[in-house]
Amino acid sequence: MQVCHGKAAPLRRVQAGDRVAYYAPTLTMGGKEKLQAFVSIGIAQPGDPYAFDMGGGFVPFRKDVAYVPAQEAPIAPLLDALEFVMEDRPRWGAKFRFGLFAVSDHDMRLIAQAMQADVRSLGLA
Repeated sequence: MQVCHGKAAPLRRVQAGDRVAYYAPTLTMGGKEKLQAFVSIGIAQPGDPYAFDMGGGFVPFRKDVAYVPAQEAPIAPLLDALEFVMEDRPRWGAKFRFGLFAVSDHDMRLIAQAMQADVRSLGLA
């Protein structure tokens, strides 16, 4: 996984066994065509963040994740049930601007179910 424009510090907060779900607001990074869906889900693996040379002088930090099979899931049907959205329902998208934030087991279970991921393999059963 790579977050927050490749910074290492946020990845250091992610511990082995933490569940992670990726949300994509658009089809392409910086693009204008909306997607607004969860696109991958998995479990963070042991190990420290490491530098990864993507070429062109860009060397972001990454952390290994064991992703589980899943389908893209739009966020819209989940908005009234996600706890992290209830903090500020009218501005639900603002939370994603932080790049990396904790969600409850309740929310992760809803996301996993919407993505048709195996909740048992994610430790959510």
